[in-house]
Amino acid sequence: MRTSLVLLSARLLDPVTGHLLPETALAVAGGRIAALGDDREIRALADSSTTVVDLKGAVVTPGLTDGHLHPVSGAELTHGLDLSGCADLASVREALAREVRTLEPGAWLFGWGLDPNAFGDRPVESAALAPVLDGVPTLLQLFDAHSMLASPRALELAGVDGPRTFDQAAEVVCDDSGRPTGLLLEDAACELVERAAPQPTHAERRDRLAAALRAMAAAGLTGGHAMDANGESLALYTELDAVGALPLRLRVAPWCQPGTDAEGLRALIDRQGTGGALWRTAGVKLFMDGTIDNGTAWLEHPDCHGESTHAFWPDPAAYTHIIGELHRAGVPTATHAIGDAAVRHVLDSVEKAQAGDRSGVRHRIEHIESVPDDTLRRFAELGVIASMQPTHCCDFTRADHTDNWSRRLGEERASRAWRCRDLRDSGASVVLGSDWPIAPFPPLGVMAGARHRRPSRDLAQPPHGPEQALTALEALQGMTVGPAFAAGEEHEAGRLVVGHRADLTVLADNPLTVAATELPDLPVLLTALDGRPTHRDTSL
Repeated sequence: MRTSLVLLSARLLDPVTGHLLPETALAVAGGRIAALGDDREIRALADSSTTVVDLKGAVVTPGLTDGHLHPVSGAELTHGLDLSGCADLASVREALAREVRTLEPGAWLFGWGLDPNAFGDRPVESAALAPVLDGVPTLLQLFDAHSMLASPRALELAGVDGPRTFDQAAEVVCDDSGRPTGLLLEDAACELVERAAPQPTHAERRDRLAAALRAMAAAGLTGGHAMDANGESLALYTELDAVGALPLRLRVAPWCQPGTDAEGLRALIDRQGTGGALWRTAGVKLFMDGTIDNGTAWLEHPDCHGESTHAFWPDPAAYTHIIGELHRAGVPTATHAIGDAAVRHVLDSVEKAQAGDRSGVRHRIEHIESVPDDTLRRFAELGVIASMQPTHCCDFTRADHTDNWSRRLGEERASRAWRCRDLRDSGASVVLGSDWPIAPFPPLGVMAGARHRRPSRDLAQPPHGPEQALTALEALQGMTVGPAFAAGEEHEAGRLVVGHRADLTVLADNPLTVAATELPDLPVLLTALDGRPTHRDTSL
């Protein structure tokens, strides 16, 4: 056996039982866990080419996997001005004014992370930011990445001067006179203005992606379920993979949008399984609705503004047909469904697809922000995986329901926010993720949020729905065995077992005993992918 990595003096954590294994050392060969044992016997397996690391009692877990993220678009979107810390209009205007002063004449201003709660009771429109943006072409991504705010100059350069019609539930929001307010809802509308803005070069995109992935590895991630293959994504993954610069194992799900015809569907099916050494295309991502904050979710009853009444697919039956075709082709699907009507329709569609064909294809629903009681049990009955992002609840809603999301839904539905506990107790497999760049990607923060459900910037605030909190072990499972099961890889990933992939995360202490509020600050000492260190703290 030719070992590439040996870890000694370790505490090896089993994410299934929550117990520490009796062994204290681990050896890697051929990218797999080759042996577990005591320090003496495992050290004997090393030779002069082996990387030997004395962990001095640190805790090894299976590599942490983000169940839902957008690496390429995130690396691009987060390159501009970070507005995520702005809690009100005054702070937004101040941040924008500072940025404007640094721009060359005619240059575009890009921002991201804008929270609609900052607008208070005012409409989300560019007029609220005047005169700061007068004459400055500006695109501000709202925190949900389903909407943008464009300045008058940006709209002018893009030739957007009135309402448009789309093949999906997208909108150029206009006032009573038909003039755009600057708010663009969903991708099709946002792209109208994005196309007019200057684009980064291929090299800039590659370097930004590489930097983002390195930061993810340093935060403890060894893998991610990438929920898009847009733009140059696959070419960038291929390029980084070819030169050994891909520090995460990525499972990529390209989008299937309304209007996809038989030829387009066949192309998505044929693309399955393609990829490289550390990434592959696996599954298809679809959207059943938008977001509650924008009024584009699909609810069984309208929100307080009379919005969120329609599906993203103009003809929901067409979505159901697509799910059936993909299921019969053995292709797993991941559907964005936030509102209760959207979640119910996805479950109905999967049930119809499975009629007479329970082939074991593992379908998923992403987000599931508010669902009624009668929906919970159907996840387990149909084998549908619940993919949840608990930090969205922590950071974008409030326990007293004074936030935009809660006000739109009303007290009853807002009290059913992110039902991680109820879904798990009903038998569903729950996978956790960040949805980066919507929320920060550090996995310890995601696990902490699932446990404490408090705003990450002010942990003294009360939790939103504490009865829906997960235990420390359940949160760890949501980023280890959960993603492995969702990917159909439970036989080779998610546990510290001989023969499993040597994707490893090493922490300074046991994440099951560290307090939830302290977990995000727990040092990540080492991450390894196929036994190759992708991050190593200077203390080791």
